[in-house]
Amino acid sequence: MPVRDAEVTDVEEICALIEEHARYEGNDSVSLDRTEMTKHLFGPDPKAWVLIAEPPGRPEVAGMAFCSWNFSTWEGRPGIWLDDLFIRPEHRRSGLGRELLDALRERTDGRVEWDMQEGNDKAAAFYAQLGAEPVAGWIRYRWRPGAGRTS
Repeated sequence: MPVRDAEVTDVEEICALIEEHARYEGNDSVSLDRTEMTKHLFGPDPKAWVLIAEPPGRPEVAGMAFCSWNFSTWEGRPGIWLDDLFIRPEHRRSGLGRELLDALRERTDGRVEWDMQEGNDKAAAFYAQLGAEPVAGWIRYRWRPGAGRTS
């Protein structure tokens, strides 16, 4: 199977994939601290986890799903927040993205949710093939540390 749980030895590749994804989306400034990422993924109190996609029969990292658990109070069960799904361009259209998402679906009977950048028609078509649909009527907010404080 080309999908596996990430190991601490994958941190360099995980960070490289995130940085590649940022550049692909037009953000050249993302540079991650490998030590901090190791702590967040594999330390005593991990905050997220990663699935790695490898092409069949080849020991190379082709992509990843970067996730954390969430909980739906209305459904009364945990689900998965997919923060980042990225397949390197040379490995796209080989089924690895579907493999990663199928592996996530198998890990919860709750919701699997993610954001998609507006205008990404190829991703929208791919997600529609899975049976996923946009969440109408909801807007995502982001509150960063220090924003709006008047103390």
